Amino acid sequence: MADNKNVTFEAIMRDLRAGKYAPVYYLMGDEPFYIDKITDFIIDNALKPEERDFNLTVMFGSDTTAAQVADVARRYPMMAERQVVVVKEAQNLKNTDQLAVYLENPSDTTVLVLCHKNGTIDRRKKIASETAKRGVLFESKKMRERDLPPFIQAYVRERGATIDPKSEQIIADSIGADLNRLTGELDKLLLSLPADNRQVTPEVVEKQIGVSKDFNAFELRDAIVNRNVFKANQIINYFDSNPKAGSIYSFLPMLFNYFQNLMIAYYCPNKQSQESVAQWLELRSPWAAKDYMTGMRNFTATKVMQIIYRIRETDAKSKGINNPNTPPGELMKELLFFILH
Repeated sequence: MADNKNVTFEAIMRDLRAGKYAPVYYLMGDEPFYIDKITDFIIDNALKPEERDFNLTVMFGSDTTAAQVADVARRYPMMAERQVVVVKEAQNLKNTDQLAVYLENPSDTTVLVLCHKNGTIDRRKKIASETAKRGVLFESKKMRERDLPPFIQAYVRERGATIDPKSEQIIADSIGADLNRLTGELDKLLLSLPADNRQVTPEVVEKQIGVSKDFNAFELRDAIVNRNVFKANQIINYFDSNPKAGSIYSFLPMLFNYFQNLMIAYYCPNKQSQESVAQWLELRSPWAAKDYMTGMRNFTATKVMQIIYRIRETDAKSKGINNPNTPPGELMKELLFFILH
């Protein structure tokens, strides 16, 4: 782990699976999924089950001190190759310089895991610099919306199943970037697949996750991109009449992201090439640029700028700003009319 600024979850897991354990891991960030995955792997694999009673210590930053953590880390393992010390809520540790002194010369028989969720440590602190020198300083960042479909595809593929792009997008749009919730829903979905047909389709998604294959954010975006007025209104009316299907306002981030990217696509030096547009927008595949190629044919750059402004205005009104009593359904219908006309 030579470059802790750019260390990735995949690189950490590659070393762990190879049995290479660092003396210290400082795991921090706004995405708890990766922090939990790394911590759980170390607990499950660095020690044999029969070694855990005496060699696994779990502490909480609010209930202990940095000096106490250092004392525990200096202990020798009992009848085992190593001990594992996990500190949860590490952001609550006081006087961390005392722990930084330990990290100047950490025990080679201890794996110390510090878990700092919903935030990051000041990298100028001594504990951060010492961790970076001798162990792993990892920031677990929230996943960007555009990276969710590839994540879903990889997760499903690793578990011996396949999924089509439409199903990926439906799941991503309906569940969002909460990876713990997302993987929980995917696990439930994968369990439902028969052994002889491990394929995730929109029909499977509708049945297992409860997202309509016909009325969802993916279909709404498709209708807007292709200026299908009837279909777009049909979807908005469905959500307006069925509030249990989801908040009608949940479409606003999706619409904003699409038109924001579409505005950027206009500045692509070679916007006639799907591959060039995909690279310009940093999309994972040329296929993903298809909707932007269509959008540039169906919307002028000036109209796109006006739409972005109107989406922001609708978002403000949805929060009660300059909107005394217009209901959500009417706001979204007004926005849709503006976009499509």
